[in-house]
Amino acid sequence: MSRDTLKDLGFDSSRLARIAARIKQDIEAERYDGAALIAARRGQVVLEVIEGFANRAAGRRLSPDAVFSTMSVAKQFTNVLALSMVERGVLRLHAPIAELLPQFRGMGKEKVNLFHLLTHTSGICSLIPNLSPEVLTNIEAITSYAAAHPLESAPGERVNYSIMVAHSVIASLCLRADGGKRTFSQMLEQEIFSPLKMRDTGLGLRPDLRERFCPVKAVWKGGGALPPEAVEGMNVMLQIPDSELPAGGCVTTIGDLHRFAEMLRGGGELDGARILSPSTIKYAAQNHTGTLRNVLMDPVLSTRNWEATPANIGIGFFVRGEGITPGVFGVMNSPNSFAGAGAGSTMFWIDPDRELTLAFLSTGLMEDSRNLERLGLISDLLLSSIVA
Repeated sequence: MSRDTLKDLGFDSSRLARIAARIKQDIEAERYDGAALIAARRGQVVLEVIEGFANRAAGRRLSPDAVFSTMSVAKQFTNVLALSMVERGVLRLHAPIAELLPQFRGMGKEKVNLFHLLTHTSGICSLIPNLSPEVLTNIEAITSYAAAHPLESAPGERVNYSIMVAHSVIASLCLRADGGKRTFSQMLEQEIFSPLKMRDTGLGLRPDLRERFCPVKAVWKGGGALPPEAVEGMNVMLQIPDSELPAGGCVTTIGDLHRFAEMLRGGGELDGARILSPSTIKYAAQNHTGTLRNVLMDPVLSTRNWEATPANIGIGFFVRGEGITPGVFGVMNSPNSFAGAGAGSTMFWIDPDRELTLAFLSTGLMEDSRNLERLGLISDLLLSSIVA
């Protein structure tokens, strides 16, 4: 993009160039292996960065069509599908999930509803269960696991981010409300990916995408909310036949993730395909967890000597809110900004006040607190390049 066009969109091109320079510097220092980034304002791409390695050990460079594991950005795909079913009246945020999933009656689970699941306040298992990959990627099996185990807290009592289990329960609700006519993979494809022309995105790793896939590799040893071996296990889970892991088992490209973010910035519509209404997005992109902190972050806060801050979770999204908090946003993001993010590697956000989107995918997963610092820095570099 020319300097004049960037200027018309309010950007200082020399400031914008700091982003690519910083990413290249970090990759050369082996803080991570590679990154793909697209930033856009008012629907026009202002910056695209493709830097580093798809697989550093093999010497394979990153390409614009590289396929990444989404990690927990898959949650936002699942959340948007669930919200679209709320709009159609086949799911309700307030309704106990036991109305559709009777195995959740009793043991305090009878009060859990879709709102609790989407805001990570359900009390359902926060950590990854010690189960085989074949079970973890089976929606019915994980839903049965959740129903058979006690809640970690009462519904609505605290934010206890569910890494994997809660979103299989959300998927079960969607499947039951759909009448069992489709797999969850088919629902995502037909309701989200295909209408948005996200042609290289799917639940599980399709055979036609394997050649372009960037293997999941951790660049840190020990510590963090997730151990390195847990994130690297995604390589196995993505390739299990009929694998369905709604919380983290999607793959995508930077172009496809950019389209998803632009749909949300556009009030739920992109290129004539409407997924959600503007009113749903506006309501979902508010802080619905108040001052509650995310207790899953407590070990990280302790290790880094960070102060506890509100979780700022909306209905399926992270929300910027007020104050200075460690997270995917920059300190200069508007309070109305909302986002999705995955462990150590992936993120998108929308700043509606500035008509701005940022999509980011990376290889060489970082320890999560270091990743949050990286994403906040990149976000601030982008926002500080806007001068008009």
